Amino acid sequence: MEQFSPSIDACIFDLAPGFSALSLQVQAAPVRHPETGRDALAQACAALQQQDFPWAEAHLAAWAEVFCRFGAKPKRTPCSAEALRKRVARDGSLPSMDPIVDLYNAVSIRFAVPVGGENIAAYVGQPRLTRASGSEVFDTMKAGEVSLESPEAGEVIWRDDAGVTCRRWNWRQGVRTRLSTGQPQMWFVLERLPAMPAEALQQAGDMLEQGIRQMMPDAVISRALLCAAPQ
Repeated sequence: MEQFSPSIDACIFDLAPGFSALSLQVQAAPVRHPETGRDALAQACAALQQQDFPWAEAHLAAWAEVFCRFGAKPKRTPCSAEALRKRVARDGSLPSMDPIVDLYNAVSIRFAVPVGGENIAAYVGQPRLTRASGSEVFDTMKAGEVSLESPEAGEVIWRDDAGVTCRRWNWRQGVRTRLSTGQPQMWFVLERLPAMPAEALQQAGDMLEQGIRQMMPDAVISRALLCAAPQ
């Protein structure tokens, strides 16, 4: 499996000290149990109604604070985990979309952690988390059609050599690198602030990895922790 090497610019750790991310690269295999994602999503939605991790709300509040630091308005554009959990709290569940998308959404809901899923084959160069100049290109959907826009200067973005792949850190994913079960090379990133225990990030990664192995038993998975270099 060719190595995929996401990176985080030093300016991100200045903005959010203690930030870390868990990266999972997957060489996919034939899907044997597509129901895995749907079942995980249903269970995560039910668990949100019944119980929660004691640190979950503090983690979401920390994301809102960090979003404010780079000029985002978290009530209008919350982090992806908060947006999902709000939908579940309002509707009681989420509709099933795609087995792999259902699975990583389930992890995000269960652990109150932003999770991104990306199609490696669509990348031009390596992904990096950085702050925008404002000139980058981002493709999104508006009125059912692809529309191009640019992030605000200073906004935190995931990007590659071709442009922005996710705006406002983890708020909205671009069209070009969207993931579905049919793609052979997958990348997942789980993003943590210090309000979430470090071991909980690994547990969230375990849930995702175990779900992928159940869904496609022959998948090859590698994991790496992305964090600031020791001082």
